[in-house]
Amino acid sequence: WDNADFSRGVGTTFYQEFSTLNTAKPPLVRDVEAKVQQYLRSSYSAVWTLKITWEKAPVYAAWTDTRKTVTYQAVLTTDGFRSYILMLYRDGGMQWDYTRLTSTNVLIGYT
Repeated sequence: WDNADFSRGVGTTFYQEFSTLNTAKPPLVRDVEAKVQQYLRSSYSAVWTLKITWEKAPVYAAWTDTRKTVTYQAVLTTDGFRSYILMLYRDGGMQWDYTRLTSTNVLIGYT
């Protein structure tokens, strides 16, 4: 996430928050719950979820090339005790040329 550069006016970032402690759950939250239950094989009921989208994000430094962009999302969710993140990339994956990044020790994803 830290190598996206929006300084040239290309791309955007937006988010949507879902607080579902005492309210009906929208389809996105139900889908996130189902994915957590499926992948971890445990019960899960979200009380808060945050969806962040980076759309057409150019690589840092944007002055080098704004043609190859990446669209991706992070969905953070918690039941108040356990927290999870789903990372979603558009089909075609990462379009940035990692050989041209200012740092060569690149990691896609999280640890």
